[in-house]
Amino acid sequence: MTDETVLTRRREIAVEHVLFKLMEYVEQREPGLLDFIEASLDHLGDNAKDATKDDEAVREIARQMVAGARRERDRQQ
Repeated sequence: MTDETVLTRRREIAVEHVLFKLMEYVEQREPGLLDFIEASLDHLGDNAKDATKDDEAVREIARQMVAGARRERDRQQ
């Protein structure tokens, strides 16, 4: 694995954690964020220009993040 690949993976993990916690925080204080995000997913796509392009795979990752935030919200209630 290259240094760039490792750095990219670490950055992705950190960004996902921060975003997930931000979603939880906002949803707890202003319910509706997760519904808003979920409603927007039809517009989400993969910006790749090659054979790796997979819009649905990107949407599924986002759906999983929203579902995880919902589970955490429900667990804390």
